[in-house]
Amino acid sequence: MELGLYTFAELTPDPGTGRTIGPAQRLRNLVEEAALADQVGLDVFGIGEHHRPDFAVSAPAVALAAVAERTERIRLTSAVSVLSSDDPVRIFQQFATLDLLSGGRAEIMAGRGSFIESFPLFGYDLHDYDELFAEKLGLLLQLRASEHVTWAGRHRTPLDGLGVYPRPLQEQLPVWLAVGGNPGSAVRAGSLGLPMALAIIGGLPERFAPFAELHRRAAREAGHEAPPLSINSHGFIAETSQGAVEASYAPFATMMNRIGRERGWPPLTREQYDASRTLRGANFVGSPQEVAEKILFQHEIFGHERFLLQLTVGSIPHAKIMRAIELYGTEVAPVVRAELARRAVPVDDRARASRA
Repeated sequence: MELGLYTFAELTPDPGTGRTIGPAQRLRNLVEEAALADQVGLDVFGIGEHHRPDFAVSAPAVALAAVAERTERIRLTSAVSVLSSDDPVRIFQQFATLDLLSGGRAEIMAGRGSFIESFPLFGYDLHDYDELFAEKLGLLLQLRASEHVTWAGRHRTPLDGLGVYPRPLQEQLPVWLAVGGNPGSAVRAGSLGLPMALAIIGGLPERFAPFAELHRRAAREAGHEAPPLSINSHGFIAETSQGAVEASYAPFATMMNRIGRERGWPPLTREQYDASRTLRGANFVGSPQEVAEKILFQHEIFGHERFLLQLTVGSIPHAKIMRAIELYGTEVAPVVRAELARRAVPVDDRARASRA
């Protein structure tokens, strides 16, 4: 299993001081977080796209290009690119450029986005939400497959055999489909043979198991090999469970309640947060041992190939984020990898090895 991180580079007030870090400093911190993730052996670093004052990144490819210059091995992905309100040609060109700069480490995670600000900002009608995504995804996949593309749709100027450059270093630029709570999106990802990133940020994880099955079944029925699955979740890691909660609860609640006021959600309580931290809850908040156990527990449910953790839900001090990344790479990841390697060995072979 690949283990990694994703972030939206939050700009919410620090609950302790009331101060909000500036976007310039937040972006510098982001690059340092990615560099450390690479150093401690994590596999993936993702940066999301938002167009709001409480997030610092509206151009993931630009931020990832800065990260590429400070890293050597870690894969670099958007998390997500809001495809519905962007131009697939520009997204492809940007990530092909990132792929060249990074030595073949770029990926695109395409999604419809969880906020709507980008639609009026770029002149799109929110009523076309589903049609925009389907049309633009089709074009993006054609751009990935061919240097010269002939295409026509309703929401963009047609292409008549035009070349799109540069081409990426990888033979095929990876495109993941980000999915929330829509079963049809899981079916679409599988039917297209695309890997799926499933966001689980609330509720019981096992309730999402049907999405994984829909994804795999749709791929089989379309004649594809089973594409990879990623589980993307919130969490935080500290030396102790109590330390993880003390560092993360207030920032987490500040961010979620700010969004909740816009969407009519009730305020998050400490009891709800504690419940989400249990083995069958959605959040990965605790000591390295607890987080490793929970990753392995969910792997039994989903059999997924990738797990991405969002540590920065709200504004947590940079030093604590850096320590959490260090613990993730040096204490959580080795335990998870060793146990999954052990599980991959047939039972008879394990028995023979133990006798030897």
